[in-house]
Amino acid sequence: MTTGKAALFRALHTGDPLLLANSWDVASARIAEAAGARAIATTSAGVAWSLGAPDGDRLDRDSALALIARIAAAVEVPVTADLESGYAGTPDGVTETVSRALEAGAVGINLEDGTRPVDDQCARIAAARKAGDEFFLNARIDTFLTGGDLESTLERAAAYLAAGADGVFVPGVVAPETVSALVNGVAAPVNVMVGPGAPPVAELAALGVARISLGAAISQAAYAVVHRSTRELLTGGTYTALAGSFDYGELNRLLS
Repeated sequence: MTTGKAALFRALHTGDPLLLANSWDVASARIAEAAGARAIATTSAGVAWSLGAPDGDRLDRDSALALIARIAAAVEVPVTADLESGYAGTPDGVTETVSRALEAGAVGINLEDGTRPVDDQCARIAAARKAGDEFFLNARIDTFLTGGDLESTLERAAAYLAAGADGVFVPGVVAPETVSALVNGVAAPVNVMVGPGAPPVAELAALGVARISLGAAISQAAYAVVHRSTRELLTGGTYTALAGSFDYGELNRLLS
């Protein structure tokens, strides 16, 4: 892990929100960096799909870490890695995963709880923290994806911060009143995930959100182009879905 990049990435959580257009391969990371991204975040779903596996802790750890290493080596800006639930069944395994992600060049990680009991997840966060003090540990709380509520989310946030997390990520929340309650109730940077229909960046910034992610949305949109253009070719014999494609020469230059 590069100390300077770790410090820079941590600093990006203050001031204007850190905007993350999540990448899943070297090309998408290079494109995001060239577009002005201040940091690159991976999307575990996009990474898994690109490597032929479903999302949800189904991709093997070695493949995930190898992809993180390729992205980190390809860009100059800090990289934060989505490690799902740690690609390990035990806290010690989580320590190993995070240590290897840092060795691969990541300076931040996401670690999700899913449906795990709070105490179990706190043990995994504490284990992740053992890998180092400098990297930014973003604890993802899935309560709003699994039937929870604001109270249980705030309880988990407090427990995860006490266990060693630096910030919390709550996907599934975009309603301004709920976002505001999270920001006011969490003593750390709050990360939300956005997409079509979510409030614009300016509104979320005014609410105090520190980090805004697109998650798997860009990779999903890219695969939607594959589907639309293929169906159009096969059923209509036309190619309009390919209009607006990224310039061939520019993409080649970005990867040179």
